[in-house]
Formats: sequence, structure tokens, C-alpha cells
Amino acid sequence: MMTTSAAALVAQLPEPLLEVVDWAGAILLFIGVAFTLVAAIGLVRLPDLYSRMHAATKPQLLGLMFVCVGITLDTLDWRWVVLGLAVLTLQVVTAPVGSHLVGRAVYRTRRDEGRDLVVDELSDDLSSSSLGDGS
Repeated sequence: MMTTSAAALVAQLPEPLLEVVDWAGAILLFIGVAFTLVAAIGLVRLPDLYSRMHAATKPQLLGLMFVCVGITLDTLDWRWVVLGLAVLTLQVVTAPVGSHLVGRAVYRTRRDEGRDLVVDELSDDLSSSSLGDGS
């Protein structure tokens, strides 16, 4: 549902331009869904926790960005722009923080599978700090 000024602005656009915008929105939605599908497959198929956390944050966030931009282009409404920006802002802030906290908790409780780390810089930091007791 567009406001009258937004509807009047969209009505003034030439029909070929509206068709291009619709196609661009549909393509961006498809790309976003593909990235989200890759993230879901990565969560199931990747071998260790750290790789799964990477799959849960990186392609999922990129897919969400494509979906939000695609919806905005399909609807041509400023309210979807505001909603998309709010969703993306919250996701950009919370996804890396949550992933970091899960990874650190798993590392500190020693519940990671196999300890496949090539370089372990966190153990040096923990042994030299006052928090090295695992708390």
C-alpha cells in the first residue's frame, strides 16, 4: 500500500523502467535465497563448529541483504526501505556477536571436536590474562 505521493511518483515512471526494476528485484530475491540456501547446507554439511559458525553468519547475512534490497525494488515503497535497513542493522550487529560468543564458549569449555586449529592465539591470550582459568 503506497502513499499518494509515492504512488504518483511510481505512476510517472515509464513502463520499461518499471519492468527493469521488477526484474532486478526478482533477480536479487533469487540471489538472496540462493545464499541463504548455501548457508543452510553449510550448517548441515560442514565438519566442525567453527566452519558451521562461518556458514551461519557470512552467506546468511549476504543473502538477507539481497532479499531486503529485492523486496524494496519489487514494492517501490519507502516503508520497505526503512524496514529493510532496520532488519539489516540488527542482523549486522547481532550475528557476529552471537557467533563470537558461541565460539568462545565452546573453546573455553573445550567442547570443540578434534581441536583442528592450526594457529591457536586465544590460548596465549588466556594464559597471560587473569581470565585464564576458563571462566
